[in-house]
Amino acid sequence: MAANGPIHGEEFIDDLRSPVAAKVNQLPPERHRELSQIDTWRAVAAVVGTMSTLIGTIAIALLVWNPIFVVIAIIIIGTRQHALIVLAHDATHYRLFKPRWLNDLIGRMCGMVSGVSMCSYRVIHRLHHNHLYQDQDPDIPLHGGYPRGRTYLAKKLLRDLCGFTAWKTYAYFFGAPSINTTSNQSSRPLDDTSSRLRQSARHDRYLVAGFHLTALAAALAIGHGLEYLLLWVLPLATIVPALLRLRAVCEHGAVIDFTSPLGAARTNLSPIWLQWLLFPHHVNYHLEHHIYPAIPHYNLPSCHREMAELGVLDNAEVRTIKKTLGLLFADPPTTN
Repeated sequence: MAANGPIHGEEFIDDLRSPVAAKVNQLPPERHRELSQIDTWRAVAAVVGTMSTLIGTIAIALLVWNPIFVVIAIIIIGTRQHALIVLAHDATHYRLFKPRWLNDLIGRMCGMVSGVSMCSYRVIHRLHHNHLYQDQDPDIPLHGGYPRGRTYLAKKLLRDLCGFTAWKTYAYFFGAPSINTTSNQSSRPLDDTSSRLRQSARHDRYLVAGFHLTALAAALAIGHGLEYLLLWVLPLATIVPALLRLRAVCEHGAVIDFTSPLGAARTNLSPIWLQWLLFPHHVNYHLEHHIYPAIPHYNLPSCHREMAELGVLDNAEVRTIKKTLGLLFADPPTTN
């Protein structure tokens, strides 16, 4: 079942590729439909909780304003900006709110304040879901090729934290084509979409850019330009790109089988504190999300438990975060 209906150029496809189709179908269709139901109040709680933490942290930082707390605030703000992007991700799948207009309004707002064009991301993310680890997947340059050695990922994350890759991160969310280094072919996300989504993506990019230019101008005008740059722009340029990279490679790096969602996507079992920092809103259940993208984030834990009980996840990419990091930071395999 597609997550947003049968319209060609807009659908997210359940990944039931052979040889796992028979196993995946063990999740009863009626249970799939139940888990795919949108709970408005749980969605509201996710959005309000994330925004409340952001606003509260900023307010305390402005009130206290000492270097140590400002650094702590920047880290917390960056994790919640990342959490807003995860909520925008739910909206790209039309799984945040049931009314399409409300889903897109809140999703675009979550993305906008975090520098993300949700409508452009929807175009790109369809390719990632519908062509996972195939030539059309625009995310392979980010998560492909692991393991790459003990220092490769560490150096990449350090560059992210220094702000050197921020332009590339947000260019991706604005629909910039990427190069699949494994096939040396250009992946042009905006080519595989309906005309309606293509038009929405163009308009949304202008709105996001306009919002951030206006916010900066307003902050400067009222004499809080430094605070705005430190407490909002800096975490967007440093913390968020690092979290996005680390999460992406944890989800798809050093996987066991490119031809199956059970082997090409990974669920990372993590303690609650790490879920809050790196995997907000149950995004750590990524394997389940790829198989059933119609299931909203708050039902993914139940989906995981039921799939495990049915044996669907036997020998699948379900690992503790410690084991995942061990794979990612391992030396690359030697070739004879």
